[in-house]
Amino acid sequence: MPMFEGGCLCGAVRYRFGGKPTDSIICHCRSCQRASGASTVAWITVARVDFAFARGDASACASSPGVLRRFCGACGSPLTYENVAHPTSVDVTTASLDDPGRFAPTIELWLEQKVAWQALDPRLAHHSRGSNEGAAEDAPRVDQAQSMRE
Repeated sequence: MPMFEGGCLCGAVRYRFGGKPTDSIICHCRSCQRASGASTVAWITVARVDFAFARGDASACASSPGVLRRFCGACGSPLTYENVAHPTSVDVTTASLDDPGRFAPTIELWLEQKVAWQALDPRLAHHSRGSNEGAAEDAPRVDQAQSMRE
């Protein structure tokens, strides 16, 4: 099984996971915007049993009911998103991977909260929310990532 690694800006926190991510998305929700200070956040979803912090202790913030975001307490880099509604998976910030180009996104979520000047990628499926509500008719079904962003 291939192993992938990543970590924060300062190197204090490192993580690794095995296997292939189940989803690769770009989220436009307001919660991700505030947590990252960016207009979007790219995420991959991996099996929780295959994910582990390898060095350092990530700090945590309960950003909304049932949601825990982990980040480096020293440099502030956002690292993971955990939702109690999906106990078998964890989302990892794609840009924190050592090779962030490895997993290209396939979907953009929460377009109804997108900042006005943010351009969309026409090659990706688009969803106005985090579920099939408002999804384009030809958009692929996404089991995990659809309902995870608030």
